[in-house]
Amino acid sequence: MSNITLKGNAVNTIGTLPSVGTTIRDFALVDSGLNVKTLESFEGKKKVFNIFPSIDTPTCASSARKFNEEASSLENTVVINVSKDLPFALGRFCAAEGLNNVETLSDFRSSFGDDNELTIADSPLKGLLSRAVIVTDADNKVVYTEQVSEIADEPNYDAALSALK
Repeated sequence: MSNITLKGNAVNTIGTLPSVGTTIRDFALVDSGLNVKTLESFEGKKKVFNIFPSIDTPTCASSARKFNEEASSLENTVVINVSKDLPFALGRFCAAEGLNNVETLSDFRSSFGDDNELTIADSPLKGLLSRAVIVTDADNKVVYTEQVSEIADEPNYDAALSALK
């Protein structure tokens, strides 16, 4: 389990993030058009998984905006926002915010959170995804992870993006 906090209160995840050097597991996440996206959908690209509890919170929205801003300058890289939000809510948010440089996908009917051991195990957020970043190279090898220790804090954008170089 990863021990994290929500506004200072203890929260646990079901495990720990994949280790650097391992291969990210395949997934079946859903986009706003209810299309399933898998690892193969992003074949040959470096991937930044920006994972968060819900797009309807200020920190999650901020991280989606920040990675969208940075994504346009990244070569052969896709930023994939992942949460348990319904695909429709994610689509509305991205349309309203003009987030065109990222993929925003829902884990509402898949095992992505459990497979990567970042599902929250307790607290009022039980069942949602913890705030984390997983970066892979073009061959799907994990090159960076961050389990954000305080859910209300933003991830370390510079460290995540530096891992792509």
